[in-house]
Amino acid sequence: MKLSFKNISLTFAAGSVGGLANMCAVWGFGAWGISQTLGVKLAPHLSVPWLYNRLVWGGLWGFIFLLPWKNLSLPARGLLFSLAPSLVQMLVVFPYQAHKGMLGLQLGYLTPALVLFFNAVWGLAAVFWLYLSGER
Repeated sequence: MKLSFKNISLTFAAGSVGGLANMCAVWGFGAWGISQTLGVKLAPHLSVPWLYNRLVWGGLWGFIFLLPWKNLSLPARGLLFSLAPSLVQMLVVFPYQAHKGMLGLQLGYLTPALVLFFNAVWGLAAVFWLYLSGER
């Protein structure tokens, strides 16, 4: 994807759509007790600041789709690029900002798997938005 104002705004929007999908997945798993059933203490309350955080950070992570990896399909790029926010969450946010240990293991041993899943939701929702925009 070439660097233009249109593509920059498109990737931010795609990332924000992904952030909304991620937020719905994380909240839904918590509200329905799925996270707790898996032994993970990850059940955030739905709030405007939490939504805002997901939309903005999702949009900023969307800029990763500006990387020129045309040899990969959109779904493959979505899954591959979702690893970046997953690694930041598990190696920076959980241990240093949330004080939940490396990989967030203080929240439960399956936390890394859920983080990977929720960020895969982000990546796939973002590429779906890109696909709808005509990006192939």
